[in-house]
Amino acid sequence: HVQLVESGGGSVQAGGSLRLSCAASENTYSSYSMVWFRQAPGKEREGVAAIDPEGNPTYTDSVKGRFTISQDNAKNTLYLQMNSLKPEDTAMYYCAAERGWLLQHRVFASLSYNYWGQGTQVTVS
Repeated sequence: HVQLVESGGGSVQAGGSLRLSCAASENTYSSYSMVWFRQAPGKEREGVAAIDPEGNPTYTDSVKGRFTISQDNAKNTLYLQMNSLKPEDTAMYYCAAERGWLLQHRVFASLSYNYWGQGTQVTVS
């Protein structure tokens, strides 16, 4: 099964940018649905951005216009470009994957995904 490793987290001031990476152990394009989740202390895990096997993105409302999900198939890597960061974006960010397609209403349900990375911390002050 696919293995995922996130990187790119860190501390940044409000209004700044970060790019998260999620390196996969195999090519996920056209085979997996991919997603970025985040979880802040004391809060539930929240789906942030997803991409289907054809590369079509979906965003949660709070990040639309600020975050961009993309993938580099040659590098087997999923990205999350985060701009105009806000303190409320502070969280542990996880990438996850699931084989095939997901129904739209399941895209941001954590139970839809069987493969997870270890997470990378993003702190915005």
